[in-house]
Amino acid sequence: MSRTAHFARLERERLIAVDQTTRRRAEARATAAGVRETVTLSAARGARFEGPAGDKVGREQPYRRLAGLDWLARKGRLTTDQLKAGEAYGDCYRKASAEAALGSSLAALPGSGQGTPITLVVRQAEARAQAAAHLAMLRGKLGGQADLIAACDHVCGRELTPREAAGGEREAGRLEAVLRVALDLMSGPSSP
Repeated sequence: MSRTAHFARLERERLIAVDQTTRRRAEARATAAGVRETVTLSAARGARFEGPAGDKVGREQPYRRLAGLDWLARKGRLTTDQLKAGEAYGDCYRKASAEAALGSSLAALPGSGQGTPITLVVRQAEARAQAAAHLAMLRGKLGGQADLIAACDHVCGRELTPREAAGGEREAGRLEAVLRVALDLMSGPSSP
């Protein structure tokens, strides 16, 4: 291969690499712009996000959606006892509601290795029943008050911010106040 052909090949490889880098950067910029737009629209609807922490290299970091309790705690609107009570309620709520349905045990033949093992199905059902019983106990501490239970369901269980759950600023303030009362009741000593 002649020297000129060799340099031409090297230059072609360099130009291809530059083109690929340029395309990757343009795609990253377009993706970042799309993420910023999505975050802005969701924030306008009431969602709260933890912004990206810029690193020394300058790469964009992902946004992390803040759950309602996390957002309230970051703002200093919840005590540690209230936060713990809310997290406990949320864990029980999500386990008891269990969005994913139990697998069918009809196809499970004991010892066949096919289908969902029956012991796993039974364990999942027992865990849901325990979570439902604990959730009922926590709701009992709230005296069966629908507003208190709904506030805990939305913010602690479904992890919505007060504004997302209530739909507006005025209602969000009311929901936040009701939630703090509910969390105080749950974190306090159990009544006789």
